[in-house]
Amino acid sequence: MTPPIAATVNTVLHGDCIALMGAMPAGGVDCIVTDPPYLAHYRSRDGRGVPNDDNAAWLAPAYAGMHRVLKPGGLCVSFYGWPKADLFIAAWRAAGFRMVGHIVFRKRYASSVRYLRHQHEQAYVLAKGEPSLPASPVPDVIDWCYTGNRLHPTQKPVASLMPLIEAFCPPGGLVLDPFAGSGSTLVAAQRLGRAYLGMEIDAGYHRLAADRLAEAEGVRPAA
Repeated sequence: MTPPIAATVNTVLHGDCIALMGAMPAGGVDCIVTDPPYLAHYRSRDGRGVPNDDNAAWLAPAYAGMHRVLKPGGLCVSFYGWPKADLFIAAWRAAGFRMVGHIVFRKRYASSVRYLRHQHEQAYVLAKGEPSLPASPVPDVIDWCYTGNRLHPTQKPVASLMPLIEAFCPPGGLVLDPFAGSGSTLVAAQRLGRAYLGMEIDAGYHRLAADRLAEAEGVRPAA
């Protein structure tokens, strides 16, 4: 049985986020920023993949867990894959989220070319209840800073996440990322002085994110 998670902050946990969130108290998270699998069977040019990108069994229970642990009046920023938008939107609505905004992250390069040149990522802003309006709303088009995907095949740039956390998480608040990957959301929260909690099911990416956070803190990771 997964032990209760109460005051665990400023770390990344290894395990299934559905079980880990199930061990958390309800309503303890101020803001969620997350980049889940896109259900795209993705493989990078060097052959790296994303766990659970080949099935949607996790989708509804994961967002139900996020809604439960998020404070009333909290906001969740969720990336998603547009070819499966119907599945994501259905899961968000079933969990109790309302869609209150949409963000386009503009790229200077095409990540792939088919009928169009794919030069953006996208995320919805999801609300639990009636959140207060941010003091300084961010634009709904944000420039994408290319990372080279060195740490993760779908690595998100810290610089593009920081404005969202600054706007949607109060100072001293807790940011959750249930699909932490290489830890970009957590590093962004760390830089802004917010508490953070990440979860990652893949052992290799978990270790990488933990080492990255420790390095950012100026602490030598354990062997």
